[in-house]
Amino acid sequence: MDDNLFSQPPGEASFVAIGDSFTEGLNDAAPGGGYRGWADRLAGLIAAEHPGLRYANLAVRGKLIRQIVAEQVPAALAMSPGLVSLAAGGNDIIRPGGDPDTLAEIFDGAVARLRASGCRVLMFTGADLVGFPVMRLLRGRIAAYNMHLRSIADARGCDLVDLWSMRFLRDLSAWSPDRLHLTSQSHQRLALRACEVLGVPVTENWRISPADDDFRPLAAANRMSRGHWLTARRDDARWAREYLAPWVNRRLHGTSSGDGVTAKRPALTPVSPPILM
Repeated sequence: MDDNLFSQPPGEASFVAIGDSFTEGLNDAAPGGGYRGWADRLAGLIAAEHPGLRYANLAVRGKLIRQIVAEQVPAALAMSPGLVSLAAGGNDIIRPGGDPDTLAEIFDGAVARLRASGCRVLMFTGADLVGFPVMRLLRGRIAAYNMHLRSIADARGCDLVDLWSMRFLRDLSAWSPDRLHLTSQSHQRLALRACEVLGVPVTENWRISPADDDFRPLAAANRMSRGHWLTARRDDARWAREYLAPWVNRRLHGTSSGDGVTAKRPALTPVSPPILM
């Protein structure tokens, strides 16, 4: 275990997660309703080593990076946490005009404020969406943003979880039907990977999963039969109808999936047993 995981004395450890739907935990259904996600799972794993850990999750789906920096960063700083996770910019990248250079400048300013407060910062790159119809068109923009994030993490002394290098995330089976949010299993594997980066001991290995064989190599995908190809195109059409069209409609009307949604865990409270499940 990394003795410097938290800047606080033993028994006073705290963790605040900020960001958008990725950190809120969509679509990892929680027992009793709502969403769990990698951040809740990570909090449970940390609490196993740091009993009494207090945890807050301020993330709200649909939030853009400027909103996260303006609303969630100050709220997190007010809690004086030992650890903050920051994932932001994904919703900006997928919008027209989402410039990686501008987003990185905003992100860096937020990280500088967090690091100046003395807390440890956990960051994430974007995943490689090369196997995703439509979304793979953004691959170059995501890669450029990732390079900025790696530079920020290095310059500011932050911990970085590199989703781009987690190859199983290239396959659609690692994602929910909306192709934007992780499955429950992927959220768990990501929490384990974050533990590895932070130095939190765990008994599971994020690289080993019963479903690993389901993650089809990209080369095999390119050699799929005509029948499989037709099935894949029907799936693409269904995805466009059920998920892409509503997303475009929200953009046209200036609305967000996060309108009216508040943080699921707005204050630092002790980690409860359900998060450990």
